[in-house]
Amino acid sequence: MERVPVLKIGDILLVSIQIDMEDQVALQLQEDLAERIVATGVHGVIIDISALDIVDSFVGRTLATIAAVSRVLDAETVVVGMRPAVAITLVELGLSLPGIRTALNVELGIALLGKRDVGDEPADDEDEDDPAAVTTS
Repeated sequence: MERVPVLKIGDILLVSIQIDMEDQVALQLQEDLAERIVATGVHGVIIDISALDIVDSFVGRTLATIAAVSRVLDAETVVVGMRPAVAITLVELGLSLPGIRTALNVELGIALLGKRDVGDEPADDEDEDDPAAVTTS
């Protein structure tokens, strides 16, 4: 069985899915990520799905489960690179992906994870005019 590689970059685990997400591969990824979060103590997970043409309901639910498990282990999940057709399919299937934040690409995903405490004042080294910044009203 193929495995999805999980790379550690600073305080983030980066997962770039480049293979078909069959059910067993998705379940193995869920287990691998949980183990890596505990082993490394990271606080962020980025899952790049830009290579996926379709996401079925099982894979969608697995992504939501990964986010829930990550959150319990003190890591936030951001899914990046979602194609419009995938977003439309997920909405049509009624999958809202609770607990998962999204960004257009890996760079914006990293920026989003760098701003974990949404609504706080920016740190001295953060640019208040940053287009990747998340604000709340």
